[in-house]
Amino acid sequence: MGLVYADITLISGEDLILAKRNIIGKEEVKQITVSMLVDTGSVYMCINETIKEQLQLPVIEKRKGQMANREVVEYDLVGPIEVKFKNRRCNVDAMVLPGDNEPLLGAIPLEDMDVLIHPYRRELIVNPEHPYFAQMKLK
Repeated sequence: MGLVYADITLISGEDLILAKRNIIGKEEVKQITVSMLVDTGSVYMCINETIKEQLQLPVIEKRKGQMANREVVEYDLVGPIEVKFKNRRCNVDAMVLPGDNEPLLGAIPLEDMDVLIHPYRRELIVNPEHPYFAQMKLK
């Protein structure tokens, strides 16, 4: 099918809370739009150190992850991050890949936002069965 990329907006969850409490202004909320590889083989969202620094995301804990080559590595887990795509949003934590590695949008945020990969157009789309809102499977 080939690689699928999508423009995803990432917003500091801590900044959103501070803005909601009127501690900082809405214009001070740190956010960035990045082209992310839509990776259905990755469970979690992965960002790189550059994105972590730009959003000033705090480290929650260290977490181990298994790479595609079966190597187990330890990375920082950061968050919370609000993830936006078109009329969808979700909140997730993300593993931080070293350096300027390619960010990955994994299965958890894809499911949470109820978005799909359109195989013919090779693009991320909102679920056409639920075009106006995300609908979750509860079973």
